[in-house]
Formats: sequence, C-alpha cells, structure tokens
Amino acid sequence: MKINLGQLAISSPAFEHATRMPERLSVQGAPSPELVWTDVPDGTKSFAIVCHDPDAPLVDGFTHWVVYGIPATCTRLVEGATGPFTGGLNELGSADYMPPGPPPGHGDHFYYFHLYALSTEGPQPSGLDRTQLLREIDADIIEQARIVGVWSN
Repeated sequence: MKINLGQLAISSPAFEHATRMPERLSVQGAPSPELVWTDVPDGTKSFAIVCHDPDAPLVDGFTHWVVYGIPATCTRLVEGATGPFTGGLNELGSADYMPPGPPPGHGDHFYYFHLYALSTEGPQPSGLDRTQLLREIDADIIEQARIVGVWSN
C-alpha cells in the first residue's frame, strides 16, 4: 500500500492527537468519537475510515472499526455515527465500532483512525474487513491522514 500524504487533515473534538482518549469513549458499548476532516483534495468522491490498534497482542493487531462509502460532501462523523457509510467488519466480525479495551496491565495502546480520500465511490460490497478494504481501495487513494488516540486499562 502506498502512502499519499498531502493537506488532508483529521481531528476529533473528543481528544487531541497522540493523547489519552476520554474514559466515556473507552467502555464497552461506547460510541465512536466525533471525527472531523479538512482540506479535502480535489477529485475526492468518497472517504473510508479504519480504526486499528497495532499494539493488541495479536499477530496483526486489532481492527476496531471499518467504514467506507462516506460521501465526498461529508466532512465529519458525529459521535456514535451510524452513517452515511457502509459498515465493514471489525476484528470480531461485527460492523459495529469497538471502543478501546486493551488487556489490563498491557500498557498504552495507540488507536489509529486512518482517513482515506478516494477517487471512486468506494467498494460496493458491505462487510469488508480491514485487509480486504485496503486491498480494494489501494489504487484509488488520493490522500490519507490519521489521528491517534491513546488508551490503557
């Protein structure tokens, strides 16, 4: 997968980049954080977002959220958003957002919210996991950005 950096930026009113996420967003059943993006590149037809914890004690980390088909006119997802997007599969095989929850005593985990600006409407099938989505959109990524939240139990 290539890296396409530019002016696209993602932020959250709930936490600053590389800082601890609020506790209210870290308990079982907690909503996804509000995400806001700016400086959308020309030619963007849709967005995709992946939240991934590479620090999870699994071979390839733990994917918490996969969403795609976000319209190009959308520049934010509100807290607990359920659309407008197509839900992919998290590590447990669910289309839901899984809040941070590393094993107790496992130290800080870093939660990467990757935003991809795409030159297409995005993949059509619902239910793609992170690996499938990234394979599908690789050639269509115009720019990407990320914000990282930190959590430990």
